[in-house]
Amino acid sequence: MSTKEIVINAVTAIFTNFDPDAAQQLLAENYIQHNPAVPTGAAAILGFIPALQESGLKTETHRVIAEGDLVVLHNTYHNAQVFGAETLVGFDVFRVEDGKVAEHWDNLQVPGEPNPSGHTMTDGATEVSDPDKAADNKALVTDFVETVLKGGDASNITDFISAETYIQHNPAIADGLDGLGSALAAMAENGITMVYTDTPIVVAEGNFVFTASEGTLGGAPTAFFDLFRVEDGKIVEHWDTISEIPSEMAHDNGKF
Repeated sequence: MSTKEIVINAVTAIFTNFDPDAAQQLLAENYIQHNPAVPTGAAAILGFIPALQESGLKTETHRVIAEGDLVVLHNTYHNAQVFGAETLVGFDVFRVEDGKVAEHWDNLQVPGEPNPSGHTMTDGATEVSDPDKAADNKALVTDFVETVLKGGDASNITDFISAETYIQHNPAIADGLDGLGSALAAMAENGITMVYTDTPIVVAEGNFVFTASEGTLGGAPTAFFDLFRVEDGKIVEHWDTISEIPSEMAHDNGKF
């Protein structure tokens, strides 16, 4: 099986079929967990499956991209009270080793209303294309994160983001560079700072590039999970989830 198939089968076993026997075959025993609320190890996941089934949880997967041993799923979790809210949108990142899922990172957010341009956190393009451009697109997005999001230098932002088409799925930001600029200006006026400090995970497949970053929002430790779609050498679409990193976790693995 491909890494995508392994991950999709594992997620289906856990969150759709609620089948601990099937899940056990696909999870490494020493499964490393980075979700702050879930203990590490496969046993914790397997033991949680009956509660997931009883809760009526429904999982909807919107996008799947993979590079090497990493697979990223863009999901909506419905009836997700067991995770703390009725509905949650999240990015789940899985690392596959020796044919089993060996590590997991995620970032969950309660979805807001459609943004000022009418987009939700999950609609938009889904098809993976341009497989031969993955390396170039990964380099473009990595440079954008380093220069603009970490470095704070937006003077050449049109080198990265299309000035003609930029579709935004963040609930608070409208489409286009004007929408992005207005949102950042409003944050500055309210004294809210957004700082990206480290980006330990970057996954690219074709026209999609995913980044998982650590930083602060309003001074609070925060995880930023971003998905970018690239077309003709420019970023043309963006999805994200933003979540505060708690000081205490159910394990010693950290958020990243």
